[in-house]
Amino acid sequence: MQRSGATSDVLFFLPVRIPPERLLLPSLWVLLSTILLPLSGVKGSTLNFHTTCICASNIVSCSKKELTVVPTGLPSYTAVLDLSYNSITRLRAEWTVNKLEKLKTLLLNHNGMTFISTEAFSNVPNVRYLDLSSNKLHILEECFFQDLQHLEVLLLYDNIIAQIDRSAFEGLNKLQKLYLSRNKVSRFPMELVKEKTRLRELTLLDISSNNIKTLPVHELKMLPAWIKNGLYFHNNPFTCDCELYSLLAHWHIRRLNSAVDFKDEYTCIFQKMTVGVFELSENYLNCSTVKETDIEAYLGDTLTITCDTKNRGMTKMWTTPNNDSVALLGNNHTYVITNDGNLQIRPVRAEDSGIYTCFAVSDTLNETLYVSVKVHNFTQHGGHETLNTAYTTLVGCIASVVLVLIYLYLTPCRCLCCRGDGKSKSQKEDSIHSSMLSATPTHDLLTGKAGLSRHVAFIEPSKNLQGQNGKVNPALVEEQERKREKDQRKKSDAESISSVFSDTPIVV
Repeated sequence: MQRSGATSDVLFFLPVRIPPERLLLPSLWVLLSTILLPLSGVKGSTLNFHTTCICASNIVSCSKKELTVVPTGLPSYTAVLDLSYNSITRLRAEWTVNKLEKLKTLLLNHNGMTFISTEAFSNVPNVRYLDLSSNKLHILEECFFQDLQHLEVLLLYDNIIAQIDRSAFEGLNKLQKLYLSRNKVSRFPMELVKEKTRLRELTLLDISSNNIKTLPVHELKMLPAWIKNGLYFHNNPFTCDCELYSLLAHWHIRRLNSAVDFKDEYTCIFQKMTVGVFELSENYLNCSTVKETDIEAYLGDTLTITCDTKNRGMTKMWTTPNNDSVALLGNNHTYVITNDGNLQIRPVRAEDSGIYTCFAVSDTLNETLYVSVKVHNFTQHGGHETLNTAYTTLVGCIASVVLVLIYLYLTPCRCLCCRGDGKSKSQKEDSIHSSMLSATPTHDLLTGKAGLSRHVAFIEPSKNLQGQNGKVNPALVEEQERKREKDQRKKSDAESISSVFSDTPIVV
């Protein structure tokens, strides 16, 4: 036997003599690899990210991939991330480890999402378009979107949102469009549009198809037209009243998009029936017809006329009722255009009455507004003085009438009269209470025929005219009668004959 050959045989079989426990390690690694790799693929690990989602430059689309969590390892250059139509029900704070500063559009709609962490958007601060529609969100907590300071469009429609904290959208100073339709909101979020708390750039708020029953009508009337133009609240169970009709009718006259585009979908509840708001005036509540009213002013006032356009950032020009351009009148006139494009008149004069025209133009739009001004021919202070003078005169007249009535009917008696004592002796002696019926001369007397003036006297017998038996004393009667005839005799040939009796009259 050759040693060399034996030696070579021994060298050939050396690997066979490796301990068996060492030979098991490679097998374990292969087994673990076959188990872990598929699992990591489902979760979207960096190892199979490109096979889970579709990449097109800076767009990453993971839509309809039956994902339950967001894939990890997303590239930092991602500008659009589409995670719609999956089953991602919870969005936690750590859904992305890397900070995606270039991400501008995030689509999470149709996921059945019920929970979003308040810190979920801390790693995507530059998102401008966020779609959370068609999920199952039921509450928006305070400062919910505070990390999205550059957000411009937010879609939250078709959820089950019933509660919105008043500070939920705080910090969204660049938000332009907010869609909250098809939820269960029961309170109109006035804080989003009113003067001191509104989002500065918000031009569209869709709160339609919710459970709102009442509106802050007075506050809505005070909003500028560019906000009202994009304020949609149709298909809500409002209570019918004329204030609601007046609000929407005025918006329709102004041709605001929110009232014109969905005119037939503004409904309200009237006696358990759903009726159209624009039908209230004719068929149900007989509301007053809505018309554009004049702006009233007084002599010497300072009047500001607003050019309330439906769009923002427009250049505005004014013309006077005489069709003179305000810009060409110079600074020596009473008209001044303010920095925000409104027209100021100071002091107001009687000839400033009329219709003013505002021409508003922009790069893509133009609009013309007509404003009617009525100037009263007196100062506002003078008008009050006139009213006060008239009021004082009226009160004086009433007081005078009352005093006259008191004097006539309520003046106390100057003599002390005792009930049942009768009249004083002197009064009885000086007067005879009588009632006289006189017949004037007839027409025959005037034509020459003889006629007589007839007098009927009712005289209460005086005590002095009566005799001892209570009968009239003829001598005293004749004396009294002669005195009466002397006083009543007229300058005519007719002779008056009088008969005096104590009880009944006799015509002679």
